[in-house]
Amino acid sequence: MNNSLNRRHLLAISASFGAALALPSAHAQSWPGKPVRLIVPFAAGGSTDVLARMLGQKLGELWGQPVLIDNRAGAGGNIGTDIVAKAAPDGYTLVFASGSITINPAIYATMPFDTMRDLTPITNVANGPMLVVVQDKAPWRNVKELIQYAKSNPGKINFGSAGIGSQVHLASEKFADAAAIDITHIPYRGEAIAYNDLISGQVQMVVGNIAAASALVGPGRLRALAVTGSSRSALLPDVPTVAESAIPGFEYAGWFGILGPAGLPRPIVDKIYQDTVRVMGESQIKGRLFVAGMKPILNTPQELTAQMDAELKSWAQIVKSRKVKAS
Repeated sequence: MNNSLNRRHLLAISASFGAALALPSAHAQSWPGKPVRLIVPFAAGGSTDVLARMLGQKLGELWGQPVLIDNRAGAGGNIGTDIVAKAAPDGYTLVFASGSITINPAIYATMPFDTMRDLTPITNVANGPMLVVVQDKAPWRNVKELIQYAKSNPGKINFGSAGIGSQVHLASEKFADAAAIDITHIPYRGEAIAYNDLISGQVQMVVGNIAAASALVGPGRLRALAVTGSSRSALLPDVPTVAESAIPGFEYAGWFGILGPAGLPRPIVDKIYQDTVRVMGESQIKGRLFVAGMKPILNTPQELTAQMDAELKSWAQIVKSRKVKAS
């Protein structure tokens, strides 16, 4: 009798275990069964928002469910990202983050979430270099001359950014750290305002997103000194890299990626990743990325996890060296 009961108990456990294993796979096959919310933790119209909308439209067409872009700006991206960190791990709430996600833990005294513990990295969708620009009437013709002036005149070069902790801000801090120069940060509420003040001479330098900055290069406006990528940009093939101009080995690229809440089932993670790779391979998307000065990266969830872990350590060192803090 006892043996019979034990056998039935074991069979029941086995059946339950098998069903539990099958649930994530079945969930992924039926996912998405309703609209997917893609939070952009920055204002509409910026680089992160534009790329998110482009990708969201294509994924929505593929999935047969709309991808709803929800802009939740504030605190360098922390407000929108925190919504995802605290969301149910069902794949219906995702964040389209920028590289600021690995910067913020170093500059904010308190964080509403743990970047590596509370989120599931899915893929780095694309990245692009920054462009070092100065006023067209500035005396510096190249990065080496800019650095020499900054060394001789510590604190006299003001650089503009899109706000404290933005990729535009930290690109300049990384540049200053590598060049060992003392320059002063002037934060703005958006990159466009920083360019306006650069053209008028209120600030002397911006290390900005290449698409936005290159559009303003020309007589009476801005002069491009260098790109921050590992190689020259096809958008500006005559503009050298920072590395070849003055700082060997220097490289920086702003990136944009998809993450979900911690505990997101692996089959759903894999589906989002594989479908993102699929739509980003379309010629129309590639063309729009080229115009924006970006290129697809599409690393795996494991690779993005390793990338973010390394960046958290790297930014912590630069932020400490440059004494950067959120106000």
